[in-house]
Amino acid sequence: MKPIGTMPVHVAANIKVVLADIDDTITTEGRLTARAYGALEALKDIGIKVAPVTGRPAGWCDMIARFWPVDGVIGENGAFYYSYDSKARQMIRKYHPAMQEHINNPTRFDRIRERIKAEVPGAAISADQPFRMADLAVDFCEDVPPLTAADIKRIKSIFEEEGGVAKISSIHVNGWFGTYDKMSMSRAFVKDRLGMDIDLENDAFVFVGDSPNDAPMFAAFNQSCGVANVMDFQGSLPAEPTWVASHKGGEGFVEIAEKIIAAKTAA
Repeated sequence: MKPIGTMPVHVAANIKVVLADIDDTITTEGRLTARAYGALEALKDIGIKVAPVTGRPAGWCDMIARFWPVDGVIGENGAFYYSYDSKARQMIRKYHPAMQEHINNPTRFDRIRERIKAEVPGAAISADQPFRMADLAVDFCEDVPPLTAADIKRIKSIFEEEGGVAKISSIHVNGWFGTYDKMSMSRAFVKDRLGMDIDLENDAFVFVGDSPNDAPMFAAFNQSCGVANVMDFQGSLPAEPTWVASHKGGEGFVEIAEKIIAAKTAA
C-alpha cells in the first residue's frame, strides 16, 4: 500500500470513475461530514462519475441516488443498483435475479435470526433492517457495545451453515442468499449507466474502501485506494489497495478526491 500522495499525476488525471464504500470510508465515526460531501460534489463538478458501493439498505440507497451528487449507488452488497435520471425525473432500478426468490420467501431469515439471538449474546439486528430488501444485517458495534472478533466470526458462520453468503463490514455482518456481490453489480452499473467496461478501462477507475469486505474490490482495480483505517488490517487482507490515504474515514476520502481533482485540473 503506497501513500496516495505518491500516485503519479498522469495516473490520477486518467481517473474517470470513483466507486467508494460509505461506512468509515466516506463517513467518519458514523457521520457524513461537510468536507466529505463536498468532495463528492467537487468530483462531480469536474466530470468524474461517482457511485457509492455499500451494504446499506434499499431505503437509504433510494435517497442517496436522488439527493447526493452521485451517478448511482450499488446497495445491499450488490443486490441492486439505483440511478436517478434527473432529466427524465425517473429512478432506474436494477435488481439481481436472486431478489425475486427472496421476496417470495419472506421468512427465510427466521432461523438465522433465532440462532444468532441464542448463540451470540449482544448481537442485534441492525436498526436499518426495515429498509432492506435482500439481506439481513447484524449489528456488532454500530448501536450495540462492540462484540469480540470471535463473536463476529460466529455470526458469519451461522449464515454460512444455513446456506447463505455473509460478509463482515466495519459495523455489520451482512448475509444473503444468492451469488451476487458488490463487484458483479458494479460491473452491471458501469456497463448500463456509464457505457464503460471495467476490464478494458481499468485504469480509469478508482475504488475506495476501508475493511476486509472490500478486498474483492481492491483486487479488481489497479488503482484501488484505502482510507487510513485499512492499515488496521495490513497483512491480513486477501487483497490490499494499491494506494492508501494518510487520514481515516471521510478525511481520507477527501484526501484521495483532492489528489484526483488536482491532477485533473493540472492536465
